[in-house]
Amino acid sequence: MNINQLIANVKEKLQKQIVIENILIEDKSFLHKNHSGNQPNKFHLKISLKSDELKKMKRIESYKKIHKILDNELNEFIHSLQILIQ
Repeated sequence: MNINQLIANVKEKLQKQIVIENILIEDKSFLHKNHSGNQPNKFHLKISLKSDELKKMKRIESYKKIHKILDNELNEFIHSLQILIQ
């Protein structure tokens, strides 16, 4: 899967299961370019989103919810996931 497909899939999955007012997903894979465990088909994503639904939850619970939704992507295509909730 290429990065554009992955970003589109992640965005669609999150928007189907969480009420999101605004979302931005960025490819930050260059941050892991020279790391020993880096794999060419695994990406580092930064997800910045505004969601009153998630903001009402404890941070750990909101992160768990996102991780559960993206379980397949995390296992197959995502090396690292950075989440910022507003």
